[in-house]
Amino acid sequence: MADLLADGNVKAIWVPAIADISAPTVAELTGGSAVDLSCLITADGLGIEGETAAVDNAALCSVADTEDAGRIKRDINITAKRKDSPAEDLAWETLTYRAEGHLVVRRNLPVATAWAAAQPVEVYPARCGDPIMAAPERNSVQKFAVKLFNHIPADTRAVVAA
Repeated sequence: MADLLADGNVKAIWVPAIADISAPTVAELTGGSAVDLSCLITADGLGIEGETAAVDNAALCSVADTEDAGRIKRDINITAKRKDSPAEDLAWETLTYRAEGHLVVRRNLPVATAWAAAQPVEVYPARCGDPIMAAPERNSVQKFAVKLFNHIPADTRAVVAA
């Protein structure tokens, strides 16, 4: 069996409003306010980490420590490239301090594939932190980093609706 490749097969967009995060519509994902960040985020700049807290559920009568799955926490960080034209500098202009929206991530399909019903996606309702310019370095583009605060629970198994 072949491995699923990440190169060219991860699409990330910013959508200001989604009515139902478990079923974002094609119209919401392609509407005029949606911003495609896929070619603006650096190759290693889509950082989505998660953890589930442990809940101690042992009782006085227990003879073993036991635990159950508790709260989920997402840590989302984006590193994006700056552009020399304001009209093309969409990541910088979109991911501003306290901007609210939804980071929508589609994996395992070529970036150029059109949005369609039944595609699996991850939807992260988020508020942007303060974008910070990266230190200049040799042989590199100018970049900035922004932390996204997942202030409403995400749906990592959403499916695009018609």
